[in-house]
Amino acid sequence: MQIGVDSFAASISDPATGLSLKPVERMQNLLEEIEFADLVGLDVFGIGEHHRAEFLDSAPAVILAAAATRTKKIRLTSAVTVLSAADPVRVFQEFATLDLISQGRAEIVAGRGSFIESYPLFGLRLEDYDSLFAEKLELLLKIRENTKVHWSGKHRAALTGQAIYPRPVQDPLPIWLGVGGTPTSFVRAGMLGLPLMVAIIGGEPERFRELIDLYREAGRRAGHSPERLKVGLHMIGFLADSTEQAADEFFPGYAHTFTEIGKERGWPPATRRQFDALRGPTGALLIGDADTVSEKILYVNEVLGGISRLTFQMGVATLPHPKMLRAIEILGRRVAPIVHKELAAERVYSSAGRKAHG
Repeated sequence: MQIGVDSFAASISDPATGLSLKPVERMQNLLEEIEFADLVGLDVFGIGEHHRAEFLDSAPAVILAAAATRTKKIRLTSAVTVLSAADPVRVFQEFATLDLISQGRAEIVAGRGSFIESYPLFGLRLEDYDSLFAEKLELLLKIRENTKVHWSGKHRAALTGQAIYPRPVQDPLPIWLGVGGTPTSFVRAGMLGLPLMVAIIGGEPERFRELIDLYREAGRRAGHSPERLKVGLHMIGFLADSTEQAADEFFPGYAHTFTEIGKERGWPPATRRQFDALRGPTGALLIGDADTVSEKILYVNEVLGGISRLTFQMGVATLPHPKMLRAIEILGRRVAPIVHKELAAERVYSSAGRKAHG
């Protein structure tokens, strides 16, 4: 299992401390966090895409390219690219360029996004929400397969054999499909044989098992091998030296952000009681010390039938930079080794059991 971090480059003041950073400071901290994640051995770092005052990630490929020059091994991905509001030609060119800069470490997680500001910003109609994404995903995959592209659709001018450059180091350039909780999105990913990135930000992860099974079955029916049908999870998490410390440090920013979002979406204000329930043994929040979070990851892996990647969204508000670095350090140097050791032991045990009955 690959383990990493996602960031939306939040520039929201920390309600617990009043900490408010200038955008240039926040961006420098973010690049240091990516560099440190690489140093402590994490597998992947993702940058989201939003077009709101609270976040600095409207151009994720630019941030990732800056990070590529400061890192050596960590994979660099979007989380997610709002493909519905983008030109697939430019998306491919940007991430192919990132792949060249990083020497083969770029990835795209393509999705529709959870906010809608990009539609009026780029002159698009919200009524075309699904058809925009389906058409642009088709074009992005066709560009990945062919340098010269013949394609026509409803929402973009046709391509009549134009060549798309540059081409990436990786062939094919990895493209994941980012989804929420819509069954048709899971089926689409399975039919296309694309790895799946599932955003789980509330409730209980186990409730996604039925949807993930739907994805795997759709992929099997389409003739894709199980190895190709990877499942990744994007989950909210934070670590500290004790579980109580992690919860106390993370809750104020979590409550502020989700209460503000809730005003737009009709959710009730976030409460400490709700937060504590979600960080319990079966809830969706990965909050705690190394042992607590490791145990939770292994539980989630089991109830969802095995996952290939898990990325932590730690920055829902502007936490002090040293605390973010400490959380990344615990994740890379303590949690990841525990999880990898336990999963390796399970594979050995399972293999021995199959041989004994074979």
